[in-house]
Amino acid sequence: MNSHPETSHPLILLTGATGYIGGRLLSNLRNRDDLRLRCLARKPEHVANQIDETIDIVQADLLEPESLETALQGVTTAYYFVHSMGTDKDFEDLDRKAAENFVSAADKAGVKRIVYLGGLGDDDQTLSKHLRSRQETGDLLRKSKATVIEFRAAIVIGSGSLSFELIRALVERLPLMICPKWVRIKTQPIAVEDILAYLEEALTVEVDQSKVIQIGGPDRCSYGDIMKEYARQRGLKRWMIPVPVLTPRLSSLWLGLVTPVYARIGRKLVDSLKSPTIVTDESGKDLFSVTPRGLQEAIARALVNEDLRFAETRWSDSISSGGEIPSWGGQRFLSRVVDSRTIEVAAAHHSAMTPIRQIGGEKGWYYGNWLWGLRGFLDLLVGGVGVRRGRRDPEIPHVGDTVDFWRVEVYEPDHFLRLRAEMKVPGRAWLEFEVNEIDSAEGVPRCSIRQTALFDPVGLFGLCYWYSLYIVHQFVFAGMLRNIGKQAEQVERESQATDTIP
Repeated sequence: MNSHPETSHPLILLTGATGYIGGRLLSNLRNRDDLRLRCLARKPEHVANQIDETIDIVQADLLEPESLETALQGVTTAYYFVHSMGTDKDFEDLDRKAAENFVSAADKAGVKRIVYLGGLGDDDQTLSKHLRSRQETGDLLRKSKATVIEFRAAIVIGSGSLSFELIRALVERLPLMICPKWVRIKTQPIAVEDILAYLEEALTVEVDQSKVIQIGGPDRCSYGDIMKEYARQRGLKRWMIPVPVLTPRLSSLWLGLVTPVYARIGRKLVDSLKSPTIVTDESGKDLFSVTPRGLQEAIARALVNEDLRFAETRWSDSISSGGEIPSWGGQRFLSRVVDSRTIEVAAAHHSAMTPIRQIGGEKGWYYGNWLWGLRGFLDLLVGGVGVRRGRRDPEIPHVGDTVDFWRVEVYEPDHFLRLRAEMKVPGRAWLEFEVNEIDSAEGVPRCSIRQTALFDPVGLFGLCYWYSLYIVHQFVFAGMLRNIGKQAEQVERESQATDTIP
């Protein structure tokens, strides 16, 4: 456990900080100076990169009651975001035991309030196992001596949400969709920002007893309606053919083939989509000040926030946090496809950056220049900019300058360059380079060069475009990085020779 000075501020416990909602809430709460924050995690190393020394982190497992005593000591309010839907085991039994253990430990520790996020669905309906388990967890938590605020929500609209990613994958990859009955079931989607607003306000809202709060956006629509709105905002034309039946098992296998959702999770998710998930009790409006946004704005914000998150990403951080991975050759990041690779060179960072900042124009692309020329010629044939623009300054890539059929989007001297493609492609593309120093032995400078190509495909054609060029990319990107490394070392040798001339 990290240590920090004791204050009069309340201590808040966050479980599930590595999950979607928990991780987003952690980002919001970590910057507040009116509370102290503690994270409970089975594997603290998975959340360590999201916290600093002001946040406690306690290793504990909800299925091991003895490990919870330290985690709950001194806690005023606890957020409970734990479920076992992704496991191969009986997730209902695991969720039940976890909730019971948590209630027992919370009562012993004197926790005053528990905030929980469950799922919408009327009790008198035939609920899926997933929704039934989520609501049973809420029932068990309300047996605590603490005041429990249980929010119940339907589909969450936000980049990274399981339901939203399922919808995104279906719309992006399937121009023609066979739609089973569950696609026409009514739901009441809510933006992730609005859920977070409810969860934060739950810290201070005045309630005299435990409550179930149903939350949702203002639009009641089908999953098909959500797909159509996503397609509209992405500029995609999609045809949806309704069919009378498609069992959850067949649907889950189908989802496993065309979306990132594993078949076992897909089946549990589809099971929960069979029943309407709409708000039937709006009493929460009298307690909370949140005004949820509509579906159109929620999807638009999800796409904008995804762009912002992408723009702030440093791939070296993402890769190093996952262990020693030498390269990504076509992995997914949100809706993007990523090809990232790294080399180490015997050069200082300014020498390594020299061939990078000179790229394009007269200098060329360090490998397969005839291929780059061919790509530019083909771009001209379809009305694109081609490579005829060259570059304005052969030495310094100023933000906004053109570099052949790219434009400089970000430039940090001696460290980072990002180029955005302006050739005609079925999507959006970027090429970026990042240079970082490495501890060197015997005074020999060393640094790493990471080269990353990114593509945001639009629809199935966009994906086909990327993967049809997969083999070409392997040769071109690998050769370009290899030759940039050689050029960087040559620049370093020339620099050292100049320094030694009397």
